[in-house]
Amino acid sequence: MRMTIDGAHEMARHAVLAAGGSDAVAAALADATIAAEVSGRPSVGFAHLLDYLDSLAAGRIAGSVTPEVSFPTSASIRIEAGGGIAQLGFDLAFAELQARAGLYGLALLIQANSYTVGELGYYTRRLAEAGLIGLALANGPALVAAGKSQEAVYGTNPLSFAAPVAGGQPLVIDQATSATAFVNIRQAAATGEAIPPGWAVDASGQPTTDPRAALTGALLAFGGERGANIALIVETLAAGMTGANWSLDAPSFAGGSQSPGVGLLVVALKPELFAPDFSARLAAHLERLAGKGVHIPGQRPARQEIELPDALVEAIARYSLGRGQRRATP
Repeated sequence: MRMTIDGAHEMARHAVLAAGGSDAVAAALADATIAAEVSGRPSVGFAHLLDYLDSLAAGRIAGSVTPEVSFPTSASIRIEAGGGIAQLGFDLAFAELQARAGLYGLALLIQANSYTVGELGYYTRRLAEAGLIGLALANGPALVAAGKSQEAVYGTNPLSFAAPVAGGQPLVIDQATSATAFVNIRQAAATGEAIPPGWAVDASGQPTTDPRAALTGALLAFGGERGANIALIVETLAAGMTGANWSLDAPSFAGGSQSPGVGLLVVALKPELFAPDFSARLAAHLERLAGKGVHIPGQRPARQEIELPDALVEAIARYSLGRGQRRATP
């Protein structure tokens, strides 16, 4: 089904309201969902919106809470999400984050006790579009095994980096520290498609290419121990620095009635305070890299419409009609 951007936004907003979200929560989730679709990340767009709708209905997301914003230092912002969504807390603090980064050259935002963050590039891309360099790290419920452990010990623990590019779209890097994102395993299980070796292990810790076996087992970190080390860095900053749940202690994002209560850490830098020609130099350098065949993350064509599977539109519509169905716990 093809939908206009405005039409898709209204569909998302209405579904969130029907599932129990406040006006502010509905607007924040609709904005983030559309941004993920437009940026070419549909797995964390409308497909992931179903997780939010499910969690609102089940009580894993506090749909009417207003995040509490405080300022531990002149260049830092702390948000207590209170079991709500991470996107709303970021929305409420964005103007201050931008202003303080412009004043001090660097500003830090930490957020604790939210549902999982969705598309992490959404946060850094917004900073880059405002002329800032953004670095974001987030943890989530344990889904990834590491080292000799046969059980999941880390979340997929993504990190994202974005920077402004003169005369063009921002450079945006957004990737999990697992070999793939959990949503890709779930999608493969739904379609019956095998997954590549090295993505996951089954419940007994054995390598598997069966996504259904992976759902009862664990994902693997990319690059073995090196990827696991990066996952631990993300965990230390996103959960340790914020006071949020460690991934081992975080309830499921897709089952039960408790919020995962995980963390988000965002660093914003004002590059022109240090290198006045930063954006122009980066633009020229990225053009040179592209000429050598390097993929430049973040580039996307302008879109006026979004194409969604009919079954996905129908599933979202059921929430609007009060007939939403919960997903099984992964």
